[in-house]
Amino acid sequence: MIHRIKALHDEGKGLSIRAIGQQLGMSRNTVRKYLRQDVATIEAAQSNREREKKLDAHRDYIVYLLRTFPQLSSVKVARKLREKVVELAVSERTLRRYVHQVKSTVASRQRRYYEPVLDMVPGVQCQVDPGELREVVIGGEPRTLYFVVFVLSYSRLTYVGVSLSPLDTATFIHLHDEAFRYFGGLPEECVYDQTKMVVISEQFRELEVNQRFHAYATTAGFRIHACCGHDPESKGKVEAGVKYAKQDAFYAETFRDEADLRAHVQQWLNEVANVRLHGTTGQQPKAHFDAEERGHLRPYLTPASLEREADSLAPRRVDKTGLIAWKANRYSVPMAYQAGRVGVREGDDCLWLHDLESGDEIATHALHLGKGCTLRNKAHYRDHRQQEADLEQAIARCLGPSLGEQLCACLRDAMPRHYKDQLRGARQLLEAEDVLDPVLIGDWVTRERLTAGGLKERLAAARLARERGRDRDDEAPADPGTPPPDLSQYARLGRPGGHQEVTHGAA
Repeated sequence: MIHRIKALHDEGKGLSIRAIGQQLGMSRNTVRKYLRQDVATIEAAQSNREREKKLDAHRDYIVYLLRTFPQLSSVKVARKLREKVVELAVSERTLRRYVHQVKSTVASRQRRYYEPVLDMVPGVQCQVDPGELREVVIGGEPRTLYFVVFVLSYSRLTYVGVSLSPLDTATFIHLHDEAFRYFGGLPEECVYDQTKMVVISEQFRELEVNQRFHAYATTAGFRIHACCGHDPESKGKVEAGVKYAKQDAFYAETFRDEADLRAHVQQWLNEVANVRLHGTTGQQPKAHFDAEERGHLRPYLTPASLEREADSLAPRRVDKTGLIAWKANRYSVPMAYQAGRVGVREGDDCLWLHDLESGDEIATHALHLGKGCTLRNKAHYRDHRQQEADLEQAIARCLGPSLGEQLCACLRDAMPRHYKDQLRGARQLLEAEDVLDPVLIGDWVTRERLTAGGLKERLAAARLARERGRDRDDEAPADPGTPPPDLSQYARLGRPGGHQEVTHGAA
């Protein structure tokens, strides 16, 4: 900068002090100060590390903040310093640069412990990580793009597999197959985070792996290495690769369709990602791979089971009602697969449904040739009639077959649409009673329309009568020789017809 100022001024033959300040973005006083001094004096003053700075008086406070709160940004440290020292005769830029310089020299606590990683051996490790990017325009519509990045740790050769549907185990395995065929071989191990497509659970570093993925890895011939939970930096090569793919391969790009997307990814891998000069190795990944790593990879053949699955099973999403869509019709699946995914294949005028994890057959439907039809297998849903039959048997055990059947018929007639709920309520009421009077209950079911709520009220009244000693058995029987009282005069009470008179005999 000093040389530029003096060259522009050219001992008074060049630009003026004002013009130099405008061109270099500095004040005229600064330009004038440097023009008055010779180059040697200025360089000696700037190279003197012991020279005093205006902020040195506050260095101890800045060091205290950084050691106590290691994650404080330079901007916030500067703001807290201004709150403490109101009159601070330095610019914001100078203050931030000074804080940044102090941060680089002060040892502060870190959130985790790091150790240097030894250089990898060729052909040993591949790091794998999935990612996604929203609002990618494909076919004129914003879509969510799902992808998996594979990076060979030694040469940094990269492959990116893409999918327009959310990743599941089957898609994850197919993208591995694409990557290994792109590399032309197989590494000894692949490193993953604890995604459910690889690791189901972990305890004390004992892993329960996804059985389907483990079967593929065993057949293909590579080891599974899972990182510790919440430790993505242990596979930093592929973490950086995911960011690189998002920003350089997909961001701000538009695609006509899926085929155009896949062609773009292949072109980007071959002409950009794998031929750039890598910042760490200092070499082109493709050239580095061809020279030193290709010969160390193991041979790879796509497992026959994967080829059969690709030929026969088509994945389908199951909706919340337990139905899948196939050729303009809908078919039911067992309850356990609702809102999940199943594999579908067609043959012999039948539609075969399979578990995508195990490959087992779970259902079969006759193939419908029309459109807009829904084919349901009753065995795939709850059998409500069987539930009703179980409740009816429970009521019969409480009351006996005949009375139980009468009560159930009464409940069905009273509320046919909620018959199962009525049965459930009646069973709970009957099972909760210590004493049941079949004669009394038989009188209830023959006299009037009875519901579970009415049964509850009558059982409570009967229970209260027994507690008070006024139950039916304690009542004195009427004398059969005594004539019934004459109540004919009371029958006319409350009827219209003008003035009425009731005459009573002598008491």
